[in-house]
Formats: sequence, structure tokens, C-alpha cells
Amino acid sequence: MAHLVESMAYRGDVPWHGLGNHLPSHQPIEVWAQQAGMDWSIQEAPVRFMTEAGGTSGSIQTFPDQKVLFRSDTQEPLSVVSQRYQVVQPSAILEFYRDLTELSGFELETAGVLKGGRKLWALARTGQSMLLPGRDETKGYVLLATACDGTLATTAQFTSIRVVCNNTLQIALGRGEGAVKVPHSTRFDADSVKRQLGISVSGWDDFSVRMKALAERKVKSVEAERYLWQVFTDSSKPLGANERAMRRAMSLFEGGGQGADLASARGTAFGLLNSVTAYIDHERRARSDEHRLDSAWFGQGAVIKQKALDQALLMVA
Repeated sequence: MAHLVESMAYRGDVPWHGLGNHLPSHQPIEVWAQQAGMDWSIQEAPVRFMTEAGGTSGSIQTFPDQKVLFRSDTQEPLSVVSQRYQVVQPSAILEFYRDLTELSGFELETAGVLKGGRKLWALARTGQSMLLPGRDETKGYVLLATACDGTLATTAQFTSIRVVCNNTLQIALGRGEGAVKVPHSTRFDADSVKRQLGISVSGWDDFSVRMKALAERKVKSVEAERYLWQVFTDSSKPLGANERAMRRAMSLFEGGGQGADLASARGTAFGLLNSVTAYIDHERRARSDEHRLDSAWFGQGAVIKQKALDQALLMVA
């Protein structure tokens, strides 16, 4: 099977998905581009087709409304898009972090290429963290990702990672939604995105307060069952609830998950939330670890984790 991850680099410990080339700390953007496989550009070409008449070759025609995007290094096609489509280059994803890493104390932790170049991302630590009872640490990150196959707008997103188990969770800070999405019909402006996102992460304290409230909220078995039912029930599907997922998440909550025995998680709403994120990040059925990563960050897995967060916060509203 072809790998979903084309290439990737990381700093520090091996990422939760176990993929990538290791880099020492404080490497320049240029090294990240090379080691993450992002040292190429997206090129454009006209869409052309050949007409046929009576079984013989005709003339070559151009379809003016669309264009082909392809890789500069391998010449491999990436997608066919409209002429209005605004390309975001691999270099722009990494350049987004240059001043943040050089001046603001951020540090890149992972960057890479998915689906042969159709999706690109970089993740950097903000330097923010929180500590819950039992020395349960969660660190703050900013994820920037884009795609050129119509599956993802260019998205800057706050993300938290729980250290003990590497569970990931997209988060909202302060009054914002925690994410800024730039459709490919408009030009990507890195400075504007940073302003909209509130890149200073001044809202981290608000997120920490919410997580501490979840860690203090004790949960009874019947509440946990109801919570998992709400998270894993899809009203659009005939069978509704995913009972296998609910059973496994309950098992993780009741002590089977990493960090489930810490004071912050044992029998609490915080532990219940992490039973879902652990299931999505590490155990949900997927064709490969690469597909699981893609789902957990950008696909259905990310949707389920957001639903889990929303339902957990209702417990402490």
C-alpha cells in the first residue's frame, strides 16, 4: 500500500503516530524544508485535451476555465482546479513560523507532506503549558495546514497535546474559535492570519481553566455511558451509535488508557474526554497510521474529538 505520508520531520520525542525524520532542536526553516520533504513548489499548467474524429486523432484543445497543479520536483499531478484558485506553497507553510521561532519563543515540532503533496502541514510549540493534578501536563501548539485537492482550506489551528499519552485536541482560546480558515479563492496572508488567530495565545489561561474544571468534575458511570453515546452516535447513519467505539472508550476511561490513573483523569470529565481523544488518535480503525493521523487532525476523527470537547464542557457549564 502506498503511504499517505510522503515525508515528514520532527523534533524531540517520536510523535504519537511514529512517523518522520528526527531533527535536533533549533534548526533553521531551510533545514526543516529539506528534512520534511517540503523543498519543492506547486506549479501550474493549462488543462489540455485531444479531440478525435472518426477514430483518428484530432487537434489539441485547451480548457480555459481550469488549470492543473503539479509538483516541481517530480512533475507528479496534484489536482485540477479553477483559474481563481490561489496556491499556497510548501515554503509558505514553514515561513509562517519564521518570526515566531526566531523572535517569539515558538519551536517547530513536526512538519510534512501528506497524500503525495496534496496536503501540507507544520506544527509548533507555543511555549504555553498547564499542569493538572497528578503532574498531568498539557502543552500548547499552533498547527498550520493546507491542501490543493479541495479537501481543506488553509487553516491555522490551536492544538493541545497531553504529554503522558500524546492525545491531541484542537482548542478554542478566548472568545475566538481557535482556528482561522482561508479559502483558496482568496490570497493567503500570513500576517493577517496571525492577527486573527491571536498568535500571542493570551487565551491559553482560559483553556487551562476549562480543563481544570473538567479535572475537578467527578463523573458517575451512568453519566459516562450517556456522554459516550452522545459523542459516538451519528444520527445520519441507519445504525446510529458506534457501540465498539463506545465500549473501547469506556475501557480506556476505566483505567485502560495511558494517564487514566492520574488524579486529573481518574473518574473525571477530563479523563472521559481523553478516553475519546486516545481512541481517535491511537486505536480507531484505519488503513494505516498515516490515515489515522489525517483523520485525527483533518477528517472525521477531528470532528468526533470536537464533539467530545463540546459535550464535556457542557458538564461544567
